[in-house]
Amino acid sequence: MTWSAVLLVTAVVWAVSVIRSVRLRALVYSLPLPMTLVLVSTDNDRVDGAQLLGVLGLNLFFVTVAVTHHRLRWPILLADAAGIAVYVALSAGLLAVVIPFEAALVGTLVLWLAAMLLLRRRARQRAAPAADRAATVETSDGGRPDGLPPLLKLVVIFVGAILTALLGTVLRGMVVTFPYSGVLVAVEARHQLREFSRHFARNSLALVGFLTAYHYLQDVSSAVALGAGWAAFAVVAAALHLPLRPRPAAPAPTTAAPTIAPPTGQPSSDRRPATPPVGDATPDGPARRPDPATSTGGGPAQAQRAVRVRPPRPLRPSAEPPSVR
Repeated sequence: MTWSAVLLVTAVVWAVSVIRSVRLRALVYSLPLPMTLVLVSTDNDRVDGAQLLGVLGLNLFFVTVAVTHHRLRWPILLADAAGIAVYVALSAGLLAVVIPFEAALVGTLVLWLAAMLLLRRRARQRAAPAADRAATVETSDGGRPDGLPPLLKLVVIFVGAILTALLGTVLRGMVVTFPYSGVLVAVEARHQLREFSRHFARNSLALVGFLTAYHYLQDVSSAVALGAGWAAFAVVAAALHLPLRPRPAAPAPTTAAPTIAPPTGQPSSDRRPATPPVGDATPDGPARRPDPATSTGGGPAQAQRAVRVRPPRPLRPSAEPPSVR
C-alpha cells in the first residue's frame, strides 16, 4: 500500500484517539475512507459478494477483541492479534468460493437485523444504567487523560499503520475491508470496546450501502461508482442517526400547598368569621333576626333587594247612595 494509505490510516486513528464520545468514535471509524483509497490506489478495484461479507468480518474482529480483552482478560495487543487471526481465517474461507452478490447482500441484511434485535433485547434486560455510569461510557478512559504524550502517540500510530498496511497486502481482494485503522482503534477504545462494538455494528449498515452502490455502478466508471457509494453511505448513516420520535414528557406532579390551621379561638386571616345560622342564638346574645335582604341564600357579595309589598287598595264607594233611615 502507498504512503498515502499509511497517512490516511494514521489520520483516522489520530481522530479517534482525540474524540471523547464513543458514538462519535464509531461513526468516524465507519467512514469508508480506507475502502475508497484501496479501490482507487490498488488493483483490487472490484467489489463482489466476498467483499460485502467482509463487513461482517469487521464486526467479528471487534467482537473477538472485546471478548478476549474483557472476558478472558487478555492484553489488548494479544486480543488484537486474535481479532486479526479471525479476520484472516474468514477471508481465506470467503476467497475459496464464489459467492453471488445478491445472496451475500440478503445474508448480510438478515444477520444485521438479527444482531440489532439481539442487542436491543440485551439492552432491555440490563435495564437503564445510572446517570454517572452513562457519563463514564461517553468519555474515553472514564475521563482520565491518556498515558502517552500527543506526539509520542502520533509516532506509535504511524508505526502501527505501516505494519497493518503490510499485513493487508497478503489478503488480495479482502484487503478492501481489512481493519487497517481498526487494529489501532481497538487499542485506543479498549476501555469502551463493548459500547464501541455496538455502535459500529449499527453503523456497518451504511458500509453495506456504500459497497452495494459501488458494485452496481463499478462497470460504468470508478468515479461514478465511488460517488454513488458515498451518497448511499451518507443517506443510510443519516437515517440511522436521525432522532426517534420524542416521547411526551410526563406532567410534573402537582401537590397542593399545605394549609396551616389558625390557632384555636382566632378566625382565619383570609376568611370572615362564621355567621351563625338564622334563628340560632349566640352564647352572648339573643337570637338573630333574619335579614330580608340576604335571606335568599348564597349569591353575589351585594345585598339583594328586599321584596316590595304593595299596600292594599282602598275600597271603592258603592254606586247606590246609602239609605237614610
